Amino acid sequence: MQFFKPTALALSLIFALSACSTDQSTTTVAANPTGITINNASEPETLDPHLAQGVQEANIIRQFSEGLVSTDNDGNLIPGIATEWTTSDNKVWTFKLRDANWSNGDPVTADDFVYSFRRLVDPATGSYYASYLEDAKLVNAQAVIDGKVKPEELGIKAIDDKTLEITLSEPVPYFVDMMIHSSVQPVHRATVEQFGEKWTDPANIVVNGAYKPSQWVINEKIVLEKNPSYYDADKVTLESLTVLPIPQATTDVLRYQAGEIDITASELPPEQFEQLKKDHGDELKTAPTLCTYYYDLNHEKPPFNDPKVRQALALALDREQIADKVMGQGQVVAYQFTPTAIKGNLKYTPQWQAWDTARRIETAKQLLAEAGYSESNPLNFDLLYDTNESHKKIAVAASSLWKQSLGFVNVNLTNQEWKSYLDSRRNGNYQMARARWCGDYNEASTFLNLRKSNNTNNWTRYKSAEFDQVMAQTLAAGLSDADRIKLYEQAERIMDQDHSQINIFYYANVRLVKPRVGNYANTDPLDQWQAKNWVINP
Repeated sequence: MQFFKPTALALSLIFALSACSTDQSTTTVAANPTGITINNASEPETLDPHLAQGVQEANIIRQFSEGLVSTDNDGNLIPGIATEWTTSDNKVWTFKLRDANWSNGDPVTADDFVYSFRRLVDPATGSYYASYLEDAKLVNAQAVIDGKVKPEELGIKAIDDKTLEITLSEPVPYFVDMMIHSSVQPVHRATVEQFGEKWTDPANIVVNGAYKPSQWVINEKIVLEKNPSYYDADKVTLESLTVLPIPQATTDVLRYQAGEIDITASELPPEQFEQLKKDHGDELKTAPTLCTYYYDLNHEKPPFNDPKVRQALALALDREQIADKVMGQGQVVAYQFTPTAIKGNLKYTPQWQAWDTARRIETAKQLLAEAGYSESNPLNFDLLYDTNESHKKIAVAASSLWKQSLGFVNVNLTNQEWKSYLDSRRNGNYQMARARWCGDYNEASTFLNLRKSNNTNNWTRYKSAEFDQVMAQTLAAGLSDADRIKLYEQAERIMDQDHSQINIFYYANVRLVKPRVGNYANTDPLDQWQAKNWVINP
Protein backbone atom coordinates (compact mmCIF):
# COMPACT_ATOMS: atom_id res chain seq x y z
CA MET A 1 0.00 0.00 0.00
CA GLN A 2 1.21 3.47 -0.83
CA PHE A 3 -0.21 6.62 0.70
CA PHE A 4 -0.14 9.93 -1.13
CA LYS A 5 -1.35 13.39 -0.23
CA PRO A 6 -1.65 14.78 -3.75
CA THR A 7 -1.60 18.54 -4.13
CA ALA A 8 -1.72 21.06 -6.93
CA LEU A 9 2.08 20.85 -6.92
CA ALA A 10 1.95 17.09 -7.49
CA LEU A 11 -0.47 17.61 -10.35
CA SER A 12 1.68 20.28 -11.95
CA LEU A 13 4.70 18.00 -11.74
CA ILE A 14 2.80 15.28 -13.59
CA PHE A 15 1.68 17.66 -16.32
CA ALA A 16 5.12 19.24 -16.63
CA LEU A 17 7.18 16.05 -16.77
CA SER A 18 9.90 16.52 -19.31
CA ALA A 19 10.67 13.82 -21.83
CA CYS A 20 13.16 11.36 -20.42
CA SER A 21 16.30 10.79 -22.43
CA THR A 22 16.19 7.76 -24.67
CA ASP A 23 18.76 5.78 -26.55
CA GLN A 24 18.35 7.03 -30.09
CA SER A 25 19.92 3.93 -31.59
CA THR A 26 17.56 1.11 -32.48
CA THR A 27 18.93 -2.37 -31.84
CA THR A 28 17.72 -4.81 -34.47
CA VAL A 29 19.27 -8.01 -33.12
CA ALA A 30 16.73 -9.47 -30.72
CA ALA A 31 17.48 -11.84 -27.86
CA ASN A 32 15.23 -14.39 -29.57
CA PRO A 33 16.73 -14.87 -33.08
CA THR A 34 14.21 -17.50 -34.26
CA GLY A 35 11.16 -15.99 -32.59
CA ILE A 36 9.58 -12.78 -31.35
CA THR A 37 9.49 -11.40 -27.81
CA ILE A 38 6.55 -9.27 -26.66
CA ASN A 39 5.81 -7.61 -23.33
CA ASN A 40 2.37 -8.40 -21.92
CA ALA A 41 2.59 -6.00 -18.92
CA SER A 42 1.79 -8.46 -16.12
CA GLU A 43 2.01 -12.06 -14.96
CA PRO A 44 -1.17 -13.91 -16.03
CA GLU A 45 -3.42 -15.11 -13.25
CA THR A 46 -4.22 -18.30 -15.17
CA LEU A 47 -4.04 -19.79 -18.66
CA ASP A 48 -7.34 -21.64 -18.27
CA PRO A 49 -9.76 -20.10 -20.85
CA HIS A 50 -12.70 -20.63 -18.51
CA LEU A 51 -11.07 -19.00 -15.49
CA ALA A 52 -9.21 -16.13 -17.18
CA GLN A 53 -10.58 -12.63 -16.72
CA GLY A 54 -8.14 -10.08 -18.05
CA VAL A 55 -6.75 -8.94 -21.38
CA GLN A 56 -3.28 -10.16 -20.37
CA GLU A 57 -4.55 -13.72 -19.97
CA ALA A 58 -6.57 -13.62 -23.21
CA ASN A 59 -3.53 -12.40 -25.14
CA ILE A 60 -1.68 -15.63 -24.33
CA ILE A 61 -4.65 -18.02 -24.53
CA ARG A 62 -5.41 -16.74 -28.03
CA GLN A 63 -2.01 -18.02 -29.21
CA PHE A 64 -2.58 -21.65 -28.20
CA SER A 65 -6.35 -22.03 -28.42
CA GLU A 66 -8.75 -21.61 -31.32
CA GLY A 67 -12.53 -21.42 -31.11
CA LEU A 68 -15.31 -21.82 -33.64
CA VAL A 69 -14.31 -18.57 -35.35
CA SER A 70 -11.31 -16.30 -35.32
CA THR A 71 -10.18 -12.93 -36.70
CA ASP A 72 -7.64 -11.99 -39.34
CA ASN A 73 -4.80 -9.48 -38.98
CA ASP A 74 -7.23 -6.58 -39.44
CA GLY A 75 -9.83 -7.89 -37.01
CA ASN A 76 -12.27 -9.26 -39.59
CA LEU A 77 -14.24 -12.37 -38.66
CA ILE A 78 -12.92 -15.54 -40.31
CA PRO A 79 -13.47 -19.29 -39.88
CA GLY A 80 -11.68 -20.98 -37.02
CA ILE A 81 -12.35 -24.61 -36.12
CA ALA A 82 -15.73 -24.07 -37.79
CA THR A 83 -15.53 -23.69 -41.57
CA GLU A 84 -19.14 -22.58 -41.98
CA TRP A 85 -22.23 -21.73 -39.95
CA THR A 86 -25.90 -21.31 -40.74
CA THR A 87 -29.10 -20.08 -39.09
CA SER A 88 -32.58 -19.29 -40.31
CA ASP A 89 -33.79 -17.36 -37.27
CA ASN A 90 -30.70 -16.19 -35.30
CA LYS A 91 -31.74 -18.68 -32.61
CA VAL A 92 -30.62 -22.11 -33.80
CA TRP A 93 -27.06 -22.04 -35.12
CA THR A 94 -25.33 -24.95 -36.85
CA PHE A 95 -21.53 -25.05 -37.15
CA LYS A 96 -19.60 -27.40 -39.43
CA LEU A 97 -16.14 -28.22 -38.05
CA ARG A 98 -12.97 -28.76 -40.05
CA ASP A 99 -10.61 -31.71 -39.67
CA ALA A 100 -8.27 -30.56 -36.91
CA ASN A 101 -6.27 -32.24 -34.17
CA TRP A 102 -5.21 -31.51 -30.64
CA SER A 103 -1.47 -31.33 -30.03
CA ASN A 104 -1.50 -34.94 -28.76
CA GLY A 105 -3.07 -36.18 -32.01
CA ASP A 106 -6.68 -36.50 -30.82
CA PRO A 107 -9.26 -35.11 -33.26
CA VAL A 108 -11.06 -31.88 -32.36
CA THR A 109 -14.77 -32.73 -32.27
CA ALA A 110 -18.11 -31.11 -31.60
CA ASP A 111 -18.12 -32.88 -28.23
CA ASP A 112 -15.07 -30.80 -27.22
CA PHE A 113 -17.14 -27.64 -27.60
CA VAL A 114 -20.11 -29.17 -25.78
CA TYR A 115 -17.88 -30.10 -22.84
CA SER A 116 -16.16 -26.70 -22.82
CA PHE A 117 -19.34 -24.60 -22.98
CA ARG A 118 -20.85 -26.67 -20.16
CA ARG A 119 -17.69 -26.26 -18.12
CA LEU A 120 -17.81 -22.49 -18.57
CA VAL A 121 -21.26 -22.15 -16.97
CA ASP A 122 -20.94 -24.97 -14.45
CA PRO A 123 -20.99 -23.44 -10.91
CA ALA A 124 -18.27 -25.93 -9.95
CA THR A 125 -15.90 -24.16 -12.35
CA GLY A 126 -16.47 -20.74 -10.79
CA SER A 127 -15.88 -18.80 -14.00
CA TYR A 128 -16.28 -15.04 -13.88
CA TYR A 129 -17.15 -15.25 -17.57
CA ALA A 130 -19.99 -17.71 -16.99
CA SER A 131 -22.59 -15.06 -17.80
CA TYR A 132 -21.02 -14.62 -21.25
CA LEU A 133 -23.21 -17.51 -22.40
CA GLU A 134 -26.22 -15.92 -20.72
CA ASP A 135 -25.44 -12.72 -22.61
CA ALA A 136 -25.26 -14.87 -25.75
CA LYS A 137 -28.68 -16.30 -24.73
CA LEU A 138 -27.86 -20.00 -24.83
CA VAL A 139 -30.88 -21.92 -23.62
CA ASN A 140 -30.71 -22.56 -19.85
CA ALA A 141 -27.40 -20.70 -19.41
CA GLN A 142 -28.62 -18.66 -16.44
CA ALA A 143 -30.41 -21.66 -14.93
CA VAL A 144 -27.16 -23.64 -15.02
CA ILE A 145 -25.22 -20.74 -13.51
CA ASP A 146 -27.80 -20.50 -10.73
CA GLY A 147 -27.57 -24.22 -10.05
CA LYS A 148 -31.22 -24.81 -10.99
CA VAL A 149 -30.49 -27.30 -13.79
CA LYS A 150 -27.51 -29.45 -14.70
CA PRO A 151 -24.93 -28.30 -17.29
CA GLU A 152 -26.23 -31.04 -19.59
CA GLU A 153 -29.36 -28.91 -20.05
CA LEU A 154 -27.39 -26.11 -21.73
CA GLY A 155 -28.51 -25.33 -25.28
CA ILE A 156 -25.63 -27.00 -27.11
CA LYS A 157 -25.28 -30.47 -28.60
CA ALA A 158 -23.13 -32.47 -31.00
CA ILE A 159 -25.12 -33.71 -34.00
CA ASP A 160 -22.07 -35.74 -34.99
CA ASP A 161 -18.30 -35.39 -34.59
CA LYS A 162 -18.14 -32.48 -37.03
CA THR A 163 -21.52 -30.82 -36.56
CA LEU A 164 -22.36 -28.60 -33.59
CA GLU A 165 -25.80 -27.15 -32.86
CA ILE A 166 -26.30 -24.22 -30.48
CA THR A 167 -29.79 -23.11 -29.48
CA LEU A 168 -30.57 -19.66 -28.11
CA SER A 169 -33.61 -18.53 -26.15
CA GLU A 170 -33.76 -15.27 -28.13
CA PRO A 171 -32.43 -14.22 -31.53
CA VAL A 172 -28.91 -12.81 -31.27
CA PRO A 173 -27.82 -11.48 -34.68
CA TYR A 174 -24.23 -10.91 -33.53
CA PHE A 175 -23.90 -14.35 -31.90
CA VAL A 176 -21.09 -15.52 -34.18
CA ASP A 177 -19.10 -12.34 -33.43
CA MET A 178 -19.23 -13.33 -29.75
CA MET A 179 -17.56 -16.64 -30.51
CA ILE A 180 -14.11 -15.04 -30.99
CA HIS A 181 -13.65 -14.66 -27.22
CA SER A 182 -11.19 -16.81 -25.28
CA SER A 183 -13.85 -17.98 -22.80
CA VAL A 184 -15.67 -19.94 -25.52
CA GLN A 185 -12.60 -21.71 -26.85
CA PRO A 186 -12.38 -25.45 -26.28
CA VAL A 187 -10.26 -27.31 -23.74
CA HIS A 188 -9.09 -30.94 -23.92
CA ARG A 189 -11.38 -32.85 -21.59
CA ALA A 190 -9.10 -35.78 -20.79
CA THR A 191 -6.24 -33.45 -19.87
CA VAL A 192 -8.42 -31.26 -17.64
CA GLU A 193 -9.85 -34.28 -15.85
CA GLN A 194 -6.46 -35.95 -15.42
CA PHE A 195 -4.47 -32.97 -14.13
CA GLY A 196 -7.12 -30.71 -12.58
CA GLU A 197 -5.88 -27.18 -11.94
CA LYS A 198 -2.42 -28.17 -13.22
CA TRP A 199 -3.67 -28.98 -16.70
CA THR A 200 -2.23 -25.72 -18.06
CA ASP A 201 1.33 -26.51 -16.95
CA PRO A 202 3.53 -26.76 -20.06
CA ALA A 203 4.34 -30.38 -19.17
CA ASN A 204 0.65 -31.30 -19.24
CA ILE A 205 -1.21 -28.95 -21.56
CA VAL A 206 -2.85 -30.18 -24.76
CA VAL A 207 -3.91 -27.44 -27.21
CA ASN A 208 -5.53 -26.94 -30.61
CA GLY A 209 -3.98 -23.60 -31.59
CA ALA A 210 -0.98 -22.44 -33.58
CA TYR A 211 1.36 -22.50 -30.57
CA LYS A 212 1.87 -24.61 -27.46
CA PRO A 213 3.28 -23.36 -24.11
CA SER A 214 6.66 -24.99 -23.59
CA GLN A 215 7.99 -23.00 -20.63
CA TRP A 216 6.45 -20.91 -17.87
CA VAL A 217 8.82 -19.22 -15.46
CA ILE A 218 6.66 -17.29 -12.99
CA ASN A 219 7.22 -13.52 -13.13
CA GLU A 220 9.85 -13.96 -15.84
CA LYS A 221 8.47 -15.35 -19.10
CA ILE A 222 6.17 -17.72 -20.92
CA VAL A 223 7.54 -19.38 -24.04
CA LEU A 224 5.25 -20.79 -26.72
CA GLU A 225 6.55 -23.02 -29.50
CA LYS A 226 4.95 -23.68 -32.88
CA ASN A 227 2.43 -26.53 -32.70
CA PRO A 228 3.13 -28.98 -35.57
CA SER A 229 -0.33 -30.54 -35.09
CA TYR A 230 -2.15 -27.25 -35.83
CA TYR A 231 -4.34 -27.65 -38.89
CA ASP A 232 -2.78 -24.59 -40.58
CA ALA A 233 0.79 -25.17 -39.38
CA ASP A 234 2.23 -24.91 -42.90
CA LYS A 235 1.24 -21.22 -42.97
CA VAL A 236 2.76 -20.43 -39.55
CA THR A 237 6.32 -19.21 -40.10
CA LEU A 238 7.16 -17.85 -36.64
CA GLU A 239 8.79 -20.66 -34.67
CA SER A 240 8.31 -19.27 -31.16
CA LEU A 241 6.85 -16.48 -29.08
CA THR A 242 8.24 -15.30 -25.73
CA VAL A 243 5.83 -13.33 -23.54
CA LEU A 244 7.19 -11.13 -20.74
CA PRO A 245 5.27 -9.78 -17.69
CA ILE A 246 6.98 -6.35 -17.25
CA PRO A 247 4.55 -3.89 -15.58
CA GLN A 248 6.86 -0.83 -15.65
CA ALA A 249 6.57 1.01 -18.95
CA THR A 250 9.99 2.65 -18.55
CA THR A 251 11.62 -0.76 -18.07
CA ASP A 252 9.70 -2.03 -21.08
CA VAL A 253 11.17 0.78 -23.23
CA LEU A 254 14.70 0.30 -21.91
CA ARG A 255 14.64 -3.40 -22.70
CA TYR A 256 13.21 -2.65 -26.14
CA GLN A 257 16.08 -0.26 -26.79
CA ALA A 258 18.54 -2.88 -25.54
CA GLY A 259 17.22 -5.34 -28.12
CA GLU A 260 15.63 -7.69 -25.58
CA ILE A 261 12.04 -6.98 -26.65
CA ASP A 262 10.57 -6.84 -30.17
CA ILE A 263 7.13 -5.48 -29.27
CA THR A 264 6.34 -3.44 -26.17
CA ALA A 265 3.12 -3.52 -24.21
CA SER A 266 0.39 -1.16 -25.41
CA GLU A 267 1.14 1.55 -22.85
CA LEU A 268 4.30 3.64 -23.21
CA PRO A 269 5.53 6.19 -20.63
CA PRO A 270 3.48 9.35 -21.35
CA GLU A 271 6.39 11.66 -20.49
CA GLN A 272 8.61 9.89 -23.05
CA PHE A 273 6.07 9.74 -25.85
CA GLU A 274 7.22 12.71 -27.93
CA GLN A 275 10.88 11.76 -27.60
CA LEU A 276 10.15 8.14 -28.50
CA LYS A 277 8.23 9.29 -31.56
CA LYS A 278 11.20 11.43 -32.56
CA ASP A 279 13.82 8.74 -31.89
CA HIS A 280 12.03 5.68 -33.26
CA GLY A 281 9.89 7.06 -36.07
CA ASP A 282 7.86 4.35 -37.78
CA GLU A 283 8.62 1.87 -35.00
CA LEU A 284 6.08 3.70 -32.84
CA LYS A 285 2.62 2.40 -33.76
CA THR A 286 -0.56 4.14 -32.60
CA ALA A 287 -4.20 3.30 -33.24
CA PRO A 288 -7.57 3.65 -31.50
CA THR A 289 -8.83 0.62 -29.66
CA LEU A 290 -12.13 -0.48 -28.14
CA CYS A 291 -11.06 -0.15 -24.51
CA THR A 292 -12.34 2.20 -21.82
CA TYR A 293 -10.36 3.45 -18.82
CA TYR A 294 -12.66 4.21 -15.90
CA TYR A 295 -13.00 4.10 -12.14
CA ASP A 296 -15.20 1.40 -10.68
CA LEU A 297 -17.29 2.44 -7.67
CA ASN A 298 -18.41 -0.14 -5.12
CA HIS A 299 -22.15 0.47 -4.82
CA GLU A 300 -22.42 -1.61 -1.65
CA LYS A 301 -19.83 0.26 0.42
CA PRO A 302 -19.71 3.81 1.77
CA PRO A 303 -19.17 6.39 0.49
CA PHE A 304 -20.15 5.19 -2.99
CA ASN A 305 -23.41 3.62 -1.94
CA ASP A 306 -24.57 7.27 -1.96
CA PRO A 307 -25.39 8.42 -5.55
CA LYS A 308 -24.70 12.04 -4.61
CA VAL A 309 -21.08 11.20 -3.83
CA ARG A 310 -20.73 9.25 -7.06
CA GLN A 311 -22.18 12.13 -9.05
CA ALA A 312 -20.05 14.76 -7.32
CA LEU A 313 -16.76 13.01 -8.11
CA ALA A 314 -17.84 12.36 -11.69
CA LEU A 315 -18.65 16.04 -12.18
CA ALA A 316 -15.46 17.32 -10.58
CA LEU A 317 -13.00 15.13 -12.49
CA ASP A 318 -11.34 16.97 -15.37
CA ARG A 319 -11.04 14.15 -17.90
CA GLU A 320 -9.48 16.40 -20.51
CA GLN A 321 -6.50 17.06 -18.26
CA ILE A 322 -5.91 13.35 -17.79
CA ALA A 323 -6.43 12.30 -21.42
CA ASP A 324 -4.52 15.18 -22.99
CA LYS A 325 -1.82 16.06 -20.48
CA VAL A 326 -1.19 13.02 -18.29
CA MET A 327 -1.48 10.57 -21.20
CA GLY A 328 -1.28 12.59 -24.42
CA GLN A 329 -0.87 9.66 -26.81
CA GLY A 330 -4.15 9.85 -28.68
CA GLN A 331 -6.48 8.87 -25.84
CA VAL A 332 -10.02 10.22 -26.30
CA VAL A 333 -12.02 11.67 -23.41
CA ALA A 334 -14.88 9.36 -22.33
CA TYR A 335 -18.33 10.55 -21.27
CA GLN A 336 -20.02 7.21 -21.93
CA PHE A 337 -18.89 3.66 -21.16
CA THR A 338 -19.03 2.31 -24.71
CA PRO A 339 -16.23 3.66 -26.93
CA THR A 340 -17.67 5.91 -29.63
CA ALA A 341 -15.62 3.99 -32.24
CA ILE A 342 -17.77 0.90 -31.69
CA LYS A 343 -19.62 -0.54 -34.68
CA GLY A 344 -22.84 1.47 -35.10
CA ASN A 345 -21.36 4.72 -33.74
CA LEU A 346 -23.23 4.73 -30.45
CA LYS A 347 -23.24 8.28 -29.06
CA TYR A 348 -24.80 9.42 -25.78
CA THR A 349 -24.10 12.95 -24.55
CA PRO A 350 -24.81 13.64 -20.85
CA GLN A 351 -26.51 16.96 -20.19
CA TRP A 352 -23.74 18.01 -17.80
CA GLN A 353 -21.06 17.48 -20.45
CA ALA A 354 -21.87 20.95 -21.80
CA TRP A 355 -21.47 22.62 -18.39
CA ASP A 356 -18.40 24.74 -17.81
CA THR A 357 -15.91 23.81 -15.08
CA ALA A 358 -17.29 26.33 -12.57
CA ARG A 359 -20.82 24.94 -12.79
CA ARG A 360 -19.62 21.35 -12.50
CA ILE A 361 -17.56 22.09 -9.39
CA GLU A 362 -20.29 24.21 -7.79
CA THR A 363 -22.82 21.42 -8.30
CA ALA A 364 -20.36 18.80 -7.00
CA LYS A 365 -19.75 20.78 -3.80
CA GLN A 366 -23.47 21.14 -3.25
CA LEU A 367 -23.99 17.39 -3.71
CA LEU A 368 -21.23 16.58 -1.21
CA ALA A 369 -22.72 19.02 1.28
CA GLU A 370 -26.10 17.32 0.89
CA ALA A 371 -24.35 13.99 1.52
CA GLY A 372 -22.93 15.37 4.78
CA TYR A 373 -19.35 16.22 3.80
CA SER A 374 -17.56 19.47 4.55
CA GLU A 375 -14.22 20.89 5.73
CA SER A 376 -15.03 19.61 9.21
CA ASN A 377 -16.14 16.23 7.88
CA PRO A 378 -14.01 15.55 4.77
CA LEU A 379 -14.67 12.81 2.24
CA ASN A 380 -12.06 10.06 2.65
CA PHE A 381 -11.80 6.97 0.46
CA ASP A 382 -9.34 4.45 -0.99
CA LEU A 383 -8.48 4.31 -4.69
CA LEU A 384 -7.13 0.89 -5.71
CA TYR A 385 -4.93 0.43 -8.77
CA ASP A 386 -2.69 -2.35 -10.05
CA THR A 387 1.07 -1.96 -10.45
CA ASN A 388 1.70 0.21 -13.48
CA GLU A 389 3.39 3.58 -13.84
CA SER A 390 0.56 5.06 -15.92
CA HIS A 391 -2.10 3.92 -13.46
CA LYS A 392 -0.17 5.58 -10.64
CA LYS A 393 0.19 8.84 -12.56
CA ILE A 394 -3.50 8.89 -13.43
CA ALA A 395 -4.46 8.14 -9.82
CA VAL A 396 -2.22 10.92 -8.51
CA ALA A 397 -3.63 13.32 -11.10
CA ALA A 398 -7.25 12.40 -10.37
CA SER A 399 -6.83 12.72 -6.61
CA SER A 400 -5.07 16.06 -7.10
CA LEU A 401 -7.85 17.34 -9.34
CA TRP A 402 -10.47 16.37 -6.76
CA LYS A 403 -8.47 17.95 -3.94
CA GLN A 404 -7.84 21.09 -5.94
CA SER A 405 -11.46 21.59 -7.04
CA LEU A 406 -13.39 20.32 -4.01
CA GLY A 407 -10.98 20.89 -1.11
CA PHE A 408 -12.30 18.45 1.47
CA VAL A 409 -11.53 15.22 -0.43
CA ASN A 410 -8.70 12.97 0.74
CA VAL A 411 -7.77 10.00 -1.45
CA ASN A 412 -5.66 7.13 -0.15
CA LEU A 413 -3.94 5.53 -3.14
CA THR A 414 -3.57 1.77 -2.74
CA ASN A 415 -1.35 -0.23 -5.08
CA GLN A 416 -1.56 -4.02 -5.51
CA GLU A 417 0.04 -6.50 -7.89
CA TRP A 418 -2.20 -7.77 -10.70
CA LYS A 419 -3.43 -10.99 -9.08
CA SER A 420 -4.13 -9.37 -5.70
CA TYR A 421 -5.81 -6.43 -7.40
CA LEU A 422 -8.15 -8.73 -9.35
CA ASP A 423 -8.96 -10.65 -6.18
CA SER A 424 -9.79 -7.43 -4.31
CA ARG A 425 -12.07 -6.17 -7.06
CA ARG A 426 -14.03 -9.35 -7.65
CA ASN A 427 -14.55 -9.87 -3.89
CA GLY A 428 -15.68 -6.28 -3.35
CA ASN A 429 -12.70 -5.39 -1.16
CA TYR A 430 -12.39 -1.86 -2.49
CA GLN A 431 -14.18 1.49 -2.56
CA MET A 432 -12.94 2.94 -5.86
CA ALA A 433 -10.76 0.96 -8.28
CA ARG A 434 -8.93 1.57 -11.52
CA ALA A 435 -10.64 -0.43 -14.25
CA ARG A 436 -10.35 -1.19 -17.94
CA TRP A 437 -12.85 -2.97 -20.11
CA CYS A 438 -11.92 -3.97 -23.64
CA GLY A 439 -14.49 -5.24 -26.09
CA ASP A 440 -14.77 -9.01 -26.42
CA TYR A 441 -16.31 -8.39 -29.86
CA ASN A 442 -17.16 -5.29 -31.90
CA GLU A 443 -20.71 -4.55 -30.73
CA ALA A 444 -21.93 -2.27 -27.94
CA SER A 445 -23.42 -5.12 -25.90
CA THR A 446 -19.89 -6.28 -25.04
CA PHE A 447 -19.62 -3.18 -22.83
CA LEU A 448 -23.19 -2.68 -21.66
CA ASN A 449 -23.80 -6.31 -20.71
CA LEU A 450 -21.17 -5.82 -18.01
CA ARG A 451 -23.58 -3.68 -15.99
CA LYS A 452 -26.51 -6.09 -16.01
CA SER A 453 -27.44 -7.08 -12.47
CA ASN A 454 -26.66 -10.78 -12.94
CA ASN A 455 -23.43 -10.38 -14.92
CA THR A 456 -20.65 -12.35 -13.25
CA ASN A 457 -18.12 -9.65 -14.13
CA ASN A 458 -20.19 -6.84 -12.60
CA TRP A 459 -17.89 -6.28 -9.63
CA THR A 460 -19.38 -2.86 -8.78
CA ARG A 461 -22.60 -4.51 -7.53
CA TYR A 462 -24.54 -1.96 -9.59
CA LYS A 463 -28.14 -3.08 -10.02
CA SER A 464 -30.86 -1.38 -12.05
CA ALA A 465 -34.09 -3.06 -13.07
CA GLU A 466 -34.65 -0.31 -15.65
CA PHE A 467 -31.21 -0.90 -17.18
CA ASP A 468 -31.75 -4.67 -17.27
CA GLN A 469 -35.12 -4.19 -18.97
CA VAL A 470 -33.67 -1.95 -21.68
CA MET A 471 -30.86 -4.40 -22.37
CA ALA A 472 -33.40 -7.23 -22.62
CA GLN A 473 -35.28 -5.22 -25.25
CA THR A 474 -32.19 -5.06 -27.47
CA LEU A 475 -32.73 -8.70 -28.43
CA ALA A 476 -36.36 -8.37 -29.49
CA ALA A 477 -37.14 -10.23 -32.70
CA GLY A 478 -37.09 -8.10 -35.83
CA LEU A 479 -35.23 -5.21 -34.22
CA SER A 480 -33.13 -3.19 -36.66
CA ASP A 481 -29.54 -2.26 -35.94
CA ALA A 482 -30.55 1.41 -35.72
CA ASP A 483 -33.28 0.62 -33.18
CA ARG A 484 -30.80 -1.43 -31.16
CA ILE A 485 -28.40 1.53 -31.04
CA LYS A 486 -31.20 3.74 -29.70
CA LEU A 487 -31.78 1.25 -26.88
CA TYR A 488 -28.05 1.17 -26.15
CA GLU A 489 -28.15 4.96 -25.86
CA GLN A 490 -30.98 4.60 -23.35
CA ALA A 491 -28.82 2.16 -21.38
CA GLU A 492 -25.96 4.67 -21.34
CA ARG A 493 -28.40 7.35 -20.13
CA ILE A 494 -29.53 5.15 -17.23
CA MET A 495 -25.93 4.45 -16.23
CA ASP A 496 -25.20 8.17 -16.34
CA GLN A 497 -28.24 9.05 -14.25
CA ASP A 498 -27.28 6.39 -11.70
CA HIS A 499 -23.62 7.51 -11.81
CA SER A 500 -22.65 3.86 -12.01
CA GLN A 501 -18.95 4.60 -12.62
CA ILE A 502 -16.55 7.37 -13.64
CA ASN A 503 -15.57 7.09 -17.30
CA ILE A 504 -12.23 8.79 -18.06
CA PHE A 505 -10.87 8.02 -21.54
CA TYR A 506 -10.77 5.54 -24.40
CA TYR A 507 -7.44 3.84 -24.86
CA ALA A 508 -5.06 4.28 -27.72
CA ASN A 509 -3.05 1.23 -28.73
CA VAL A 510 0.53 2.56 -28.54
CA ARG A 511 3.48 0.21 -29.02
CA LEU A 512 7.06 0.14 -30.19
CA VAL A 513 7.62 -2.58 -32.80
CA LYS A 514 11.02 -3.62 -34.17
CA PRO A 515 11.53 -3.53 -37.94
CA ARG A 516 12.40 -7.25 -37.79
CA VAL A 517 8.73 -8.00 -37.01
CA GLY A 518 6.96 -8.50 -40.31
CA ASN A 519 3.21 -8.39 -40.99
CA TYR A 520 2.47 -6.59 -37.72
CA ALA A 521 -0.80 -4.69 -38.00
CA ASN A 522 -2.59 -2.36 -35.60
CA THR A 523 -5.76 -2.05 -37.65
CA ASP A 524 -7.84 -4.35 -35.42
CA PRO A 525 -9.83 -2.15 -33.00
CA LEU A 526 -10.05 -5.10 -30.60
CA ASP A 527 -6.24 -5.55 -30.67
CA GLN A 528 -6.64 -9.33 -30.87
CA TRP A 529 -3.10 -9.85 -32.15
CA GLN A 530 -2.03 -13.34 -33.13
CA ALA A 531 1.62 -14.32 -33.48
CA LYS A 532 0.76 -16.84 -36.19
CA ASN A 533 0.28 -13.87 -38.55
CA TRP A 534 3.77 -12.48 -37.93
CA VAL A 535 7.04 -13.22 -39.66
CA ILE A 536 10.67 -12.30 -39.01
CA ASN A 537 11.98 -9.95 -41.66
CA PRO A 538 15.40 -10.78 -43.10
